[in-house]
Amino acid sequence: MSGGMTERGEVSDRNLALELVRVTEAAALAASRWMGRGRKNEADGAAVEAMRRAFDYIPIDGTVVIGEGEMDEAPMLYIGERVGIGGPRMDIAVDPLEGTTLTAKGGPNALAVLALAEAGNFLHAPDIYMDKIAVGGGLPDGVVDIDAPVGENLRNLARARGRDVSDLVLCTLERPRHAEMVAHAREAGARIMLISDGDVAAAIATGLPESGVDIFVGIGGAPEGVLAAAALRCLGGQMQARLQFENEEQIARARAMSEGDPARKLGITDLARGDVMFAATGVTGGPMLRGVRRFTAGAVTHSMVMRSKSGTVRYVEAHHNFSVKTWGVG
Repeated sequence: MSGGMTERGEVSDRNLALELVRVTEAAALAASRWMGRGRKNEADGAAVEAMRRAFDYIPIDGTVVIGEGEMDEAPMLYIGERVGIGGPRMDIAVDPLEGTTLTAKGGPNALAVLALAEAGNFLHAPDIYMDKIAVGGGLPDGVVDIDAPVGENLRNLARARGRDVSDLVLCTLERPRHAEMVAHAREAGARIMLISDGDVAAAIATGLPESGVDIFVGIGGAPEGVLAAAALRCLGGQMQARLQFENEEQIARARAMSEGDPARKLGITDLARGDVMFAATGVTGGPMLRGVRRFTAGAVTHSMVMRSKSGTVRYVEAHHNFSVKTWGVG
């Protein structure tokens, strides 16, 4: 994944990217067993266990830097856990089930998500809140700024796109903390898409022209922010973020995990730099990916895999035969 990559190494990169899809497929298949059953913890646990087992087949020496919490909070895929069977040293960012509540309720856009970069290239952040703003590709650098009023960002984005603000769709989590921002965005003339969960998919949507989402703004999880940044690196999008702290303990943890001022404004390459790979598999269906379709003896999954080096987005439809496949089926 380095700048001096040989043709053989390029092929290896491509093969590794497809191996990552198998990991997200395993998590999605396991979580899909719990779709609509109202038990989000069971769905999440199944996805975590399946993803962890799938890593036993991946030729990397990986360290989870964005995971399911600290070692004493999560039994699997915790921050600092080593995964893979050996190979190049890699940073791993995972969310085995992005949208646990969505899965439990049978809602749209639940995903199994994974990103990978060379060691040291992902922001090492605790599982706390993060303020984020994201837009897609093909825009001037700095067209939006996390410190600017939302109305100003919308006007600048509209001007860069050659459109009216009323043509733009702003997506954000439906939370009381966003009420004022939403009101100002509506005053500016933008249309608003409120989502209950799933801000990784929402941020990625800004980089997919067919999604209908032009800008994502708001406070969500820091792990989700790093995963979204990895995907947007592959899509040529822009993102800024800032960690949000609730107490001094969180500040101390962030300072211990990463260099620099923990409250600084973070650009997309502060979150995810170098050559990045990203994979996601749909658990429940949405505009980006179809959900798992289960049958008596198998299932069909729909995934996407991207590399920042090539900027290519590949969609993978896989048909799984449970009479042969013995792991990752839930």
